[in-house]
Amino acid sequence: MTLLNVSDHSRDFAGMTYVYPVLSRRAGGVSVGINLNPNNACNWHCVYCQVPNLVRGAAPLIDRAQLHQELSGFLSALVDGDYMQQHVPEGLRTIKDIAFSGNGEPTSAGDFADIVNDVLAIRDAAGLTAVPVRLITNGSLVKRRAVQDGLRRLAAGGGEVWFKVDGGRREDIARINGVDLDPASVSRALAKSAELCPTWVQTCMFAWDGEVPSEAALAGYLNTLEVAGLDALEGVLLYGVVRASMQPEAVRVSALDEAGLMLIAERIKEKGLTVRVSP
Repeated sequence: MTLLNVSDHSRDFAGMTYVYPVLSRRAGGVSVGINLNPNNACNWHCVYCQVPNLVRGAAPLIDRAQLHQELSGFLSALVDGDYMQQHVPEGLRTIKDIAFSGNGEPTSAGDFADIVNDVLAIRDAAGLTAVPVRLITNGSLVKRRAVQDGLRRLAAGGGEVWFKVDGGRREDIARINGVDLDPASVSRALAKSAELCPTWVQTCMFAWDGEVPSEAALAGYLNTLEVAGLDALEGVLLYGVVRASMQPEAVRVSALDEAGLMLIAERIKEKGLTVRVSP
């Protein structure tokens, strides 16, 4: 009998294409993942990413009928079957969320807004209306009208966005996320996301070549959130590195200790934001 654990988020655990279960530190229990990027394609290249054979690109055409079959069947196994007893440690046998995450940027899927509707309808049919649906995103495609429509639908279904911001200076974004972005564009996208749907900032902090984030890097990060509008944000989900990176830069990435993360959390709290820390 194989048990889920927080250090292994294998997309193949349940043997499906689009649906996979994980134990989420941030959610605090079982998260039912929706992987719209089974081709391992993403428009970013984050140095801490656990996806093997990551390539640049977008989500493929999604077989919505197969997604429906996988998700409805798996939710039934969780609710009515013995899946929890077989694969989830005692004390964690609660469905905490359904999360668009997976092996790349989920909003790159062409039918993203319609897929949001599908997932909400499947959740409700399973009697899980109290379970939130979350979008874990790098926010780079929020400017697209179709993505904005998806965020509106997510909000209407009681969902929320977890919006990745790992750095606030152009050089930090390039080093950590592998993209050349003006920090002002990150702030604009974050503000738009918060306007359309309740939005948490999701931030991974770690040591780079053994060095903790510099004061200048932290100041740039905080400025990016401030420009977006602190009052519009739900808060910050601050976490450290637990699972091994599968990227070439993995040798340069190492975990901060809990005390180091808590110091960063205090800096964020000074801005008046709620912070949840997952070492």
